[in-house]
Amino acid sequence: MDLMDLLKATGGGDSVGQLAKAVGLGSSDTSKLVDSLAPALMRGLQKNTASDDGVAGLRRALETGGHDRYIDNPELLAAAETRSDGNNILGHIFGSKDVSRNVAAAASQDTGIDASLIKKALPLLASLAMGAMSKKTSGGRELGASAQSGGLGSLGDLIGAVSGKGGLDDILGMARKFF
Repeated sequence: MDLMDLLKATGGGDSVGQLAKAVGLGSSDTSKLVDSLAPALMRGLQKNTASDDGVAGLRRALETGGHDRYIDNPELLAAAETRSDGNNILGHIFGSKDVSRNVAAAASQDTGIDASLIKKALPLLASLAMGAMSKKTSGGRELGASAQSGGLGSLGDLIGAVSGKGGLDDILGMARKFF
């Protein structure tokens, strides 16, 4: 299962349309953008949940963040609070704004979409991803206690099966070495 499948399975199909509207992209470009950015987001989550503390942190975020509201009310993607929440999520996933900027630049090269639009879309996509993961795990309650014993539960396939997709994963890997 990839991020687009997860969004659709959790009722977030309309949210992708709202994401497109919020940043001024067509549906085709938005799908390309989600496909391009998802591996970097999932790789960051994979690294963050490699330890028991990381799994516990993700569980806490899913239990207390109320992120499912972005799936239930996709019009929230137009709100400044959603962008702020998304930037906080990106801070946890990537560790720095520089990594986010590098991921956006690589996605721009990958998709041909202007980097400024990708920078607008990235925090919104992070919010949507957390919303979909929250719904998939019943607000984090279905995550296990440890990374070694299947702690990601139903998210294991999504987060654990990130394959090297070239540019974005390479950028994320290189950037993480510096921060």
